[in-house]
Amino acid sequence: MRIKKSTTLLLILLLSASLISGCAVPQEQAQVTTLPSSTGGQQSASIAKRFREPASRTAVESAMELSEKYAKLSDEAAVLRQENQDFTARNRQLKEQVAALETQLQQTQKELGEANDILIEMRIELNNWKTNVLGFRDEMRDAEKAQLEALLKILKVLGGEVNAESAQQKNTVSLAAPPSESKHGEPQPQQTPASGDSK
Repeated sequence: MRIKKSTTLLLILLLSASLISGCAVPQEQAQVTTLPSSTGGQQSASIAKRFREPASRTAVESAMELSEKYAKLSDEAAVLRQENQDFTARNRQLKEQVAALETQLQQTQKELGEANDILIEMRIELNNWKTNVLGFRDEMRDAEKAQLEALLKILKVLGGEVNAESAQQKNTVSLAAPPSESKHGEPQPQQTPASGDSK
């Protein structure tokens, strides 16, 4: 701002010194001749009018007006320069944020990939567990069936009569429900009346 003021002040002093020393600025209007046959006659006349100054303006007034315009333009340039610096700083800050976010994104993608692999392994293990449980259930049914058949054979050896229909019914009932256990943890066979017992 000091440079602007000093430049403006110097310009005003030079112009006022030239006026005092006797150098007068001619105030006559310049004559512009145009060719009447040219098609751009009106354009050249309007261009010539733009550069004419009114007769009442002096060199000092013109210099003051130009210095004011220069001051305004200098202020606008300073504002634009400041905005440019702000935008540059903001751009730098955003670039740093983007770099940090990219590293976080890569880390998150890596963690998601590992979590996905773990979930796939857990699903495979769960499916294996299900097949094992189903297989053990079938084995338990086969063991209970063999146990019931052994109990029926024991009953026959002891002299009890077993109807084939009742044995099959007991078989199906025992498969649906676990056999009742005695105090010692052994299943209690259901005894049928012996053949020697009378009604």
